[in-house]
Amino acid sequence: MSATLLAVALSLVSAVAYAAAAVAQERLAARLTDSGPRVLGLLGSGAWWASVGLNASAALLHVAALKYGPLTLVQPLGALTLVAAVPLGARLAGRRVTRLEWRGTGLTLIGLGALLLTASGPAPDDTLTLPEAVTVAAVTAAVIGMLSRRGARPGLRHATASGFASGVASALTQTVTVAATDTSGPLFSARVVVVALLVAAFAVGGLFLSQTAYRGGLGAPLAVVTLANPVAASAIGVALLGERLRGGAGGILLAAAGAALAAYGVVLLTRSPRSPAPVAGSLPSIPGQPEPAEARSAKALSARRG
Repeated sequence: MSATLLAVALSLVSAVAYAAAAVAQERLAARLTDSGPRVLGLLGSGAWWASVGLNASAALLHVAALKYGPLTLVQPLGALTLVAAVPLGARLAGRRVTRLEWRGTGLTLIGLGALLLTASGPAPDDTLTLPEAVTVAAVTAAVIGMLSRRGARPGLRHATASGFASGVASALTQTVTVAATDTSGPLFSARVVVVALLVAAFAVGGLFLSQTAYRGGLGAPLAVVTLANPVAASAIGVALLGERLRGGAGGILLAAAGAALAAYGVVLLTRSPRSPAPVAGSLPSIPGQPEPAEARSAKALSARRG
């Protein structure tokens, strides 16, 4: 099997694992309210740790894919997460996927497919220098800080921040993977250690940001994460790692058109119905968090009938 095919296969399995994790996070987020110790509540939830395990498994597969394929190839394949997550989330919520959701998902995937067609390059061998990695991390942290401020539509802003954090983490991960497997230098150089710490920080930050983003539903936030992730990683790959888009000027235009189409698909997904909060017993309760109103009503009705 060629390096490119191996990268694609690993990316596909990673996307399925990410989809399952996203659905678990969205259903857990539906139980959260605007009050209470959110972080401590999440840390005490078995359901949340299960989603963390799925995310970790997907991340390991993604790291392996980055060893064999360039950022411009591996990152857009993450769009398949959306293919699996939207129907899975609807099924677990006990409803059918709406026509608008199918349309938004399809347009998003077609747009990201156009980005994938422009991807090119052999297995990666170039890496970020330590100053480049620190600069990228600082700029990304500033952007995430701006997107995480209080204001309107926090779900989509947090989803964008999560996508940027995950995309930058992937770019930094590729540097760690390639540098650590380079036998010409030390395994634990200062660059590898510092960049690995940055990867951990952005990975954890992206996880918590996605958890808050999914409180507004699954489709649109996940689509934004799916779109922002490859945009951030591919920008780093093209600007700093010497990766190129196939087709020259035509390829750039195709990539731009694909990004616009994917953005329109995201807009359609923002209009899709939010999945109802899971009923009592469908997820473990979160210590320190108030019980959802739907669950309290169901229990009261059951008590009256009994």
